[in-house]
Amino acid sequence: MQISLTLQEIAARLGGHLLGDGAVSISRITTLDKAQAGEISFLTNSKYRSQLASTNASALILGEGDAGASDLPRIISDNPYAYFAKVSALLNPLLPVVSGIHATAVIGEGARIASSASIAATAVIGRNAVIGEDAVIGAGCCIGDNVVIGCRARLYPRVVIYHDCVIGDDLIAHSGAVIGSDGFGIAMDAGHWIKIPQVGRVVIGNAVEIGANTTIDRGALDDTVIEDGVKLDNQIQVAHNVRIGAHTAVAGCAGIAGSAVIGRYCRIGGGARILGHLQLADHVEVAADTLVGKSIREAGSYAAIFPFSKQEDWRKNAVHLRHLDEMVKRIKVLEQELELLKKREEK
Repeated sequence: MQISLTLQEIAARLGGHLLGDGAVSISRITTLDKAQAGEISFLTNSKYRSQLASTNASALILGEGDAGASDLPRIISDNPYAYFAKVSALLNPLLPVVSGIHATAVIGEGARIASSASIAATAVIGRNAVIGEDAVIGAGCCIGDNVVIGCRARLYPRVVIYHDCVIGDDLIAHSGAVIGSDGFGIAMDAGHWIKIPQVGRVVIGNAVEIGANTTIDRGALDDTVIEDGVKLDNQIQVAHNVRIGAHTAVAGCAGIAGSAVIGRYCRIGGGARILGHLQLADHVEVAADTLVGKSIREAGSYAAIFPFSKQEDWRKNAVHLRHLDEMVKRIKVLEQELELLKKREEK
């Protein structure tokens, strides 16, 4: 569902400093090079500043430093990227919740479903589960026994939440997400693997988003915990007993091994891997494809990436890497010999 608002109405709702004609009607937000009449665009990267002169947008969202870079009607914000996100949400609101339980849904004994919630076709709600006000449970979702889901949760089709998990308010879980599956707990005994029962839960705070096909394992003994405001991209693996601090964001295909503890306001790049039982401090930024092999105790940006290059160059460098230890030993010997030569010359 898309709506139209005047620039003045947008500024009245979201704040910012309005410059120019506030009566301009806006129905869509898009990039500078694609914008047309009736659309608003934004500048958040200086390399696109030259496009301000040629854009066909009806209005702009600009930062304080670019307030005078265009004569088009514009809203000036100290955080134009966040302002863009808020405008997009205004112009593209979610469809209203149609409350009720579809005739093909299966509702377990003792389940408590708020009258304002929406349960779609073929959804399964387990025994004694609790579904909060204005929650939306999509088609084919499976909610286990004793699960608690807060208000305004939105589960897209085919989300699975195993038994006993606890979900806060305003969850967004995209299709294929699995919350509360068993962690990888096994022990070797007499030449065979035996399963370690995973008896913990997954406990998720408020305003968490979980991407498509992301999996969050339940704890082995204690709970796996995802704190308020955490944003998880698609195809992420969160293992048992992991704790992710509030407002941390993790990009796609990252893997977090068991019992790792990630601080608040961290940013984990796509494909990054964090080994088990490690701790990351608050405000840590990990670059894409980085392997984190030891705890990070101080805030900051970290990377461990072997830069790509032409294949023949990469092969040569890879050969050298295999001999680094030997090279270090040889360099130490050379340094010792140089030190002896210097002492002889001094005599």
